[in-house]
Amino acid sequence: MKDYLPKTDPLYDKVISALETVRPYLQVDGGDCQLVGITKDMVVDVKLLGACGSCPMSTLTLRAGVEQAIKKANPEIARVEAV
Repeated sequence: MKDYLPKTDPLYDKVISALETVRPYLQVDGGDCQLVGITKDMVVDVKLLGACGSCPMSTLTLRAGVEQAIKKANPEIARVEAV
Protein backbone atom coordinates (compact mmCIF):
# COMPACT_ATOMS: atom_id res chain seq x y z
CA MET A 1 0.00 0.00 0.00
CA LYS A 2 1.25 3.47 -0.86
CA ASP A 3 2.25 5.94 1.81
CA TYR A 4 -0.23 8.80 1.29
CA LEU A 5 -0.31 12.14 3.02
CA PRO A 6 -3.15 12.37 5.57
CA LYS A 7 -6.42 13.53 4.00
CA THR A 8 -6.36 16.47 6.42
CA ASP A 9 -3.28 17.89 4.67
CA PRO A 10 -4.18 21.28 3.08
CA LEU A 11 -2.75 20.08 -0.22
CA TYR A 12 -5.77 17.79 -0.66
CA ASP A 13 -8.15 20.76 -0.85
CA LYS A 14 -5.87 22.50 -3.36
CA VAL A 15 -5.66 19.42 -5.58
CA ILE A 16 -9.42 18.85 -5.39
CA SER A 17 -10.00 22.47 -6.42
CA ALA A 18 -7.74 21.96 -9.43
CA LEU A 19 -9.61 18.76 -10.34
CA GLU A 20 -12.89 20.67 -10.21
CA THR A 21 -11.65 22.93 -13.03
CA VAL A 22 -11.22 19.99 -15.45
CA ARG A 23 -14.06 17.79 -14.23
CA PRO A 24 -16.75 19.47 -16.43
CA TYR A 25 -14.71 18.71 -19.56
CA LEU A 26 -14.42 15.05 -18.58
CA GLN A 27 -18.10 14.81 -17.72
CA VAL A 28 -19.17 16.17 -21.11
CA ASP A 29 -17.68 13.04 -22.68
CA GLY A 30 -19.17 10.69 -20.08
CA GLY A 31 -16.10 10.46 -17.87
CA ASP A 32 -14.82 11.74 -14.56
CA CYS A 33 -11.89 11.39 -12.20
CA GLN A 34 -11.51 10.82 -8.49
CA LEU A 35 -8.61 11.73 -6.22
CA VAL A 36 -7.21 8.56 -4.65
CA GLY A 37 -4.35 10.10 -2.70
CA ILE A 38 -1.19 12.16 -2.64
CA THR A 39 2.05 10.38 -1.82
CA LYS A 40 4.78 11.86 0.32
CA ASP A 41 6.82 12.05 -2.92
CA MET A 42 4.22 14.53 -4.25
CA VAL A 43 2.65 12.12 -6.73
CA VAL A 44 -1.11 12.49 -7.13
CA ASP A 45 -2.99 9.25 -7.78
CA VAL A 46 -6.31 9.61 -9.56
CA LYS A 47 -8.84 7.09 -10.75
CA LEU A 48 -10.34 7.70 -14.18
CA LEU A 49 -14.03 6.87 -14.17
CA GLY A 50 -16.73 6.23 -16.75
CA ALA A 51 -15.72 6.74 -20.37
CA CYS A 52 -12.29 8.03 -19.28
CA GLY A 53 -11.44 4.67 -17.75
CA SER A 54 -11.63 2.83 -21.07
CA CYS A 55 -10.87 5.61 -23.57
CA PRO A 56 -7.79 5.09 -25.77
CA MET A 57 -7.01 8.80 -25.31
CA SER A 58 -7.06 8.59 -21.51
CA THR A 59 -3.26 8.98 -21.24
CA LEU A 60 -3.42 12.22 -23.21
CA THR A 61 -6.34 13.41 -21.10
CA LEU A 62 -4.41 12.60 -17.95
CA ARG A 63 -1.20 14.36 -19.03
CA ALA A 64 -2.54 17.32 -21.02
CA GLY A 65 -5.63 17.98 -18.94
CA VAL A 66 -5.67 16.64 -15.43
CA GLU A 67 -1.93 16.75 -14.70
CA GLN A 68 -1.46 20.23 -16.19
CA ALA A 69 -4.34 21.67 -14.17
CA ILE A 70 -3.09 20.14 -10.92
CA LYS A 71 0.55 21.15 -11.46
CA LYS A 72 -0.38 24.69 -12.52
CA ALA A 73 -2.30 25.20 -9.28
CA ASN A 74 0.18 23.19 -7.16
CA PRO A 75 3.75 23.46 -8.50
CA GLU A 76 5.03 21.21 -5.71
CA ILE A 77 3.30 18.22 -7.34
CA ALA A 78 5.81 16.06 -9.23
CA ARG A 79 3.37 14.12 -11.41
CA VAL A 80 -0.11 12.63 -11.68
CA GLU A 81 -0.72 8.91 -12.19
CA ALA A 82 -3.83 6.91 -12.99
CA VAL A 83 -4.44 3.95 -10.70
